[in-house]
Amino acid sequence: MKMKKFGVVGAGMMGAEIALCFAQAGYETVLGDIKLEFAENGKKRLDGMLAKRVAKGKMTEEEKTAAMNNIKVTCTADSVADYADCDLIVEAALEVFEIKSDIFKRLDEVCKESTIIASNTSSISITKLSTAVSAARAPRFIGLHYNSPASIMKLVEVIPAVNTSAETTEACKEILKKIGKEPVQCKDVVGFGLNRLFHCFYLEACRLVEEGVCTVEDVDKICLYGLGHPQGIFKLLDMLTLELSVTVDKIMFEAYGDRFRPSAEMQRLVYAGHLGKKTGSGFYDWDENGKVIGMSAYYRK
Repeated sequence: MKMKKFGVVGAGMMGAEIALCFAQAGYETVLGDIKLEFAENGKKRLDGMLAKRVAKGKMTEEEKTAAMNNIKVTCTADSVADYADCDLIVEAALEVFEIKSDIFKRLDEVCKESTIIASNTSSISITKLSTAVSAARAPRFIGLHYNSPASIMKLVEVIPAVNTSAETTEACKEILKKIGKEPVQCKDVVGFGLNRLFHCFYLEACRLVEEGVCTVEDVDKICLYGLGHPQGIFKLLDMLTLELSVTVDKIMFEAYGDRFRPSAEMQRLVYAGHLGKKTGSGFYDWDENGKVIGMSAYYRK
């Protein structure tokens, strides 16, 4: 199957960067959200991110312009008609089953027969999500879970639902390789592969802090200088937003029990509105340019 046009529903940090992956590879890409303003802001963030890459000599101004010109923004509140002729659409909306299901039903109604509809869910069963589309569409419904930040990280988990066809799975792997990604096929279980590993790791990091074994800063130093990670786990959690991580923990706790019990430390921060980079404070304090300026006041007490 030759794919030429792509769509992403949800223009947050993850959705916008997924759109950029296709746009940078030269493909026409539709990026939408429930308000046109949200989609435009998502594209604007991408423009700023690429401008920094140009300034650092990592890409040319011409490459930046070409990528941005490949992205068309749209509002999905009243219509998803702009996605009708897409070959592959990736949903990257909130991690709420009902929200995602509504998106899939609407896309299924307007999209051409050959369109593959995919979810970027990090924890919800792909087979459960596939119940939102018709029986005719089910063989072309799949999970494609990107790793954050999606425009940089190569890993994408490919998760077939029970009724996903082998042709759909292979077509998705093929296009992912074409845009520079490394697809890994996983079974349709809660959390798939990546999040089961990731959440076990960071929940243990949280326990080290909660038990007074290490500080947040020292755990991040262990990640950097002992494990060879590119950044500390708490800095990464701030970048992903703490609210999302806690939401996924609750889903995985329900499925697997105590090993994924949500961190009390993280829940306190979420209750207080300290969600990480997007609110300016989480485990760290962040400036308006997205740079860490120090430990959160909560950890300086």
